[in-house]
Amino acid sequence: MIQLAIVGLGYWGPNLLRNFDQLSDCEVKVCCDLNDDNLLRIEEQYPHVAITKNYKDLMADDELEAIVIATSAASHYNLVKEALHHHKHVFVEKPFVLNVEHATELVHLAEKTNRKLMVGHLMEYHPAIEKLKEIIQSGELGDIYYLYSQRVNLGQIRKDENALWSFAPHDLSIIMYLLETEPENVSARGQAYLQEGIEDVAFVNLQFPNKIMAQIQLSWLDPHKIRKTTVVGSKKMVVFDDMEATEMLKIYDKGVTSNGQFASFGEALSLRFGDISIPYVKMTEPLKLECQHFLNCIKDNQIPRSDGHDGLRVVKVLQAAQESLDKSGMPVNIL
Repeated sequence: MIQLAIVGLGYWGPNLLRNFDQLSDCEVKVCCDLNDDNLLRIEEQYPHVAITKNYKDLMADDELEAIVIATSAASHYNLVKEALHHHKHVFVEKPFVLNVEHATELVHLAEKTNRKLMVGHLMEYHPAIEKLKEIIQSGELGDIYYLYSQRVNLGQIRKDENALWSFAPHDLSIIMYLLETEPENVSARGQAYLQEGIEDVAFVNLQFPNKIMAQIQLSWLDPHKIRKTTVVGSKKMVVFDDMEATEMLKIYDKGVTSNGQFASFGEALSLRFGDISIPYVKMTEPLKLECQHFLNCIKDNQIPRSDGHDGLRVVKVLQAAQESLDKSGMPVNIL
């Protein structure tokens, strides 16, 4: 039985607590937060879980094997570092940290202490995304041409990070998980409409090897709630819609076919409109799968799918995208 603690009980922490508390191979021993109302709510809902306002109590507890961190992004670096120094396995919510230097240091520290370091890239555990990756790897779509993602809605407006750092980790982790490669450069443009210096809207363009392009639209200032990724290949196209209850994936047998050599351009190409198929996806809550994966990695001494290196890859792109954003969209190479 793995004993763990959860630090941060604001927006996302209670969801992590709910899922870990339901898993049979772990015990949530204690939760930590600075807000009295958050602690009181948890104490009422989970009377078997201890509460504290001092995270150092968790670090000093030798019975705790793992720490789950769901605090503000700016606090991640120090909390993860201290937990690893105390030989705790760490699950940290996205974004991992706020710069490449800190991410690199923590990856090396996890390796040095032989502890599991897992980043909460939730969408990598989504059954529909796993199915989409299977479809891509099967060759059914042909060569991948380009992808685009939309992650927009009205709220939740953050004060400690912009829409890029709040939303883009989801889509960046999806795209790199699907393509199994990293972008070569990025350009990003955005605007801060509601709070000075905190962009509410961002458009991110990524260039991958083999001429693959990707675009991400991000906003918490939009009339629609959209969570959608489209993948266009040389044979077929796929749309993943996370707002769909049952038909999350749709494969479109559409494309453009070459008819050989003709006198005019119009005669040489023809449009193909085929069927739409909806593959079966057995749905389980992605967060539950993610939490179980973390526990399995500890028990079986496995490398997490979204390990520190995965977190580092995403932070590299985020940092480059922020640099581009600050320079009005100038392309930035990703090193």
